This record gives sequence, C-alpha cells and structure tokens, in this order.
Amino acid sequence: MRKLWEELCALPHRGSATALEAQAAQKLQDYLGQRLGSGISLETQTFQAPRSYGPELILISLLLALGGWFGLWWLALLGALGFWAHFSGWWVPWRRFFDRYPSQNVLAQTGQGRKALVLMAHYDTAKSFFLYHPKQVRFFRRNFLINAALATALPFGAFLPVVSQVLGLYFLVQAALLALREFKEPYVNGANDNATGVAVAVALFEELAQDPLPDYRVMLALTGSEEVGAKGALYLARSGRVPTDALVLNIDNVGKGELFYATGEGMLVYHAYRGALLERAKATPGASPLAYRLAFFDTRPFAARGIPCLTLIRLEQGTPPNWHWPSDRPEGVEWAAVEETLNYARTLVRQLA
Repeated sequence: MRKLWEELCALPHRGSATALEAQAAQKLQDYLGQRLGSGISLETQTFQAPRSYGPELILISLLLALGGWFGLWWLALLGALGFWAHFSGWWVPWRRFFDRYPSQNVLAQTGQGRKALVLMAHYDTAKSFFLYHPKQVRFFRRNFLINAALATALPFGAFLPVVSQVLGLYFLVQAALLALREFKEPYVNGANDNATGVAVAVALFEELAQDPLPDYRVMLALTGSEEVGAKGALYLARSGRVPTDALVLNIDNVGKGELFYATGEGMLVYHAYRGALLERAKATPGASPLAYRLAFFDTRPFAARGIPCLTLIRLEQGTPPNWHWPSDRPEGVEWAAVEETLNYARTLVRQLA
C-alpha cells in the first residue's frame, strides 16, 4: 500500500485531465496488473473533462457581473442558475465547451457474486487558490454561502440600480481573481488528497481479490477529474456499470486528522446517504458521523441517483489537512492514520458478509 502511495506522490502533481494525471493512471494500471495478475478484469474508461473549474466559474461570474452592472435580470438569472448547476452537478448547455481534455477512470473487478460493492477513490489533484490558505480555509464554507446568497439574490437586485451595480462589481472582481488563479496557481502534489484514499481503496481491493467477500462482486473505481466536478464519477454513473442496488464506499483525504463517515453531502442541494454501509458505520466504533457540506465527493452522482453510498474522510478543525494547498505533500501525511482507515474500512466491508 505504501509503495503505491509513494509512486503517486513522486509525480509533481496529478492535475485533472493533464498529462501527469494520465501518467498516474498508467502507474495504477501497471501496479494492478502486476500485483493481481489474471484473476481480475482491468480496464480504462476515457472521457472528456476540464483541467480546472476556473474557466466555467469565470463565465458564471461574468454573467452575474454583466447582468448586475447593466441591470439585465435575465442575464443575472442565467448566471445564478449556472452557479447552482456548477455546485450541484446539474447539466448546463455550455459544459461541453469546457470538457475538452482527455481523462480516465481505472477500473478493476473481482468476484462473481450477485451483489455489487464499489471501492472508489479519485487520484487527480487540484489547483490551489488563496481561499485555501491555512489562515483562510476555516472560513471556506462561510465564504461560499455568501457567494451563493449574492448570486441567488442578484436577479432580483437587478431592478435596484445601485444594488445591482455593486453586486456586478463584486462578481467582476471575482472573475478577475479566478483568471489570475488560472495563470498563477500550481496544481498541488496531493499526497493526502487523494493518494491516501487510492492507497486504502487498492489495498482493500487486493485483500478482497485474495479472500473474496461471499456473494459479492467487487469493483475498484479509481476516478479521474474529481477536482473539477466529479467528472470521472459522473461518467461512471452514466455508463451503467454500477447497478442501482450496489454499495459504494468512497475514500478521500485519510492521511491525517479525525476519521469521519459522511451521512450525506451537498454544498447547495443535500443528498442524504443510505444503505448497509451507512448502517454498519453507525454501529462500528472508530469514526464519527458527519453531514458533509464543505465540498462534494465522487459519491455525488451516485447519491443523486439513490444508489447507497458512504464516504470516509479525516478532518482537522472541520477541513481536510493541507486542503488544496502546496503543503499537501508526503511529509504532511501520518501513515498510521492511513492504516487505521484501512482497518476501519475492512471492518465495515467484512460485516457485509
């Protein structure tokens, strides 16, 4: 498990839909092929994704800015709908103009049971931004809710000239800051987010390949482009490869901090989790329940479709340690926390039998 984690961390980054993300995907395929041999099926799902969420948010901010500055309520409404769609995973007509670069999911499957279990973790990494600075990140949720409130109110404020122009200027500044991010900010190494989750998911999959879970077939889904809108997970959900009665166990940011199991997720629209894994987690000591509203997970498209999900995550003071910041490097990971997460995940999964 640690060797695979170190190989992923040896790359400078694994930015969504970049050449280094593709290189990481190849490392994962090689590792699984060598370790597990012919006993599993191994494949790659390819899809299109953006390399950053910035360009789409710049467009949304400009729609809001122009709608406010010129008092065009319909343009502000389009921007507000775009804002809600972006952070809720809804379809928008301009999405295809941003999903332009190749990305991939690495999938493996073992077992022949009639029930399905999916072990999922994303392997891509994010661009940084000043909002993730260690002194600012604790206010991330508050700042997001302020943005959401202003974006939602702007179509109504467009009928009040002074109010709409002030809000228009606010979103124009936001567009400029996002544009600066695109040129200036680096992709992070992602030792914690989410090389640790990949290591745990792969290790547990290896164990289940060698010691099968009775009556279950197990899929390992290592997803690309999570950081730009859960694109890999969305493609997997739409592909029909995951049955509607499958159990999805997602592992994200587990290298440091207190262990939590999410009971649901949603930055704007909240999706409550359900199913056997959640019930096992409630009865298993070692992790605390969490209604996760800070950001989204790869479970979002599955939970939105009513598929039973559970996510494991570790937090410090309400946020993942070194979240989307250049300090997310191997020295910031406590390996004992990774091993404890594997033990907890193993306990949950084995109870399914």
